[in-house]
Amino acid sequence: MTGEADRRPGIPRRERGAITVADRVVAKIASQVAHEALSRFTESAGHVPPGRQTPRVTTAVRRAPERNTAGRDAESAVGRQAVLGEARLRITVELGYPSDIGAQCAAVRQEVTERLRTWAGMDVSDLAVSVERLHSVHSQHTDQERVR
Repeated sequence: MTGEADRRPGIPRRERGAITVADRVVAKIASQVAHEALSRFTESAGHVPPGRQTPRVTTAVRRAPERNTAGRDAESAVGRQAVLGEARLRITVELGYPSDIGAQCAAVRQEVTERLRTWAGMDVSDLAVSVERLHSVHSQHTDQERVR
């Protein structure tokens, strides 16, 4: 049996089809990965109310430009993963306080960048993690006034 590529070897990529990953798919992956990264910080996770533990993600995805691979070695192309596009992300999180805010944000950046590359074939060109709200142990008591 011969594959489709064997029958029509000279057809450019834009004419034979391409894989695209939608913005909302990238956002869903990033949100899940950020949630997993933050859940490892137990001192912070216990202070955030359950309804506010899911990070919010806004994203913009740009398709990868078509690359000319005519002169490249077939063996080297097998070893590397194709990049399907480039993503720019903004992730908004709510964290418990007191906790290591910098370490949590760094973990989110690292995990999201690595997993988007692995799972979706996306390079992350810009990733901003912003902390929208800190939840203190003292703010969970409803019968008391605001801590000053």
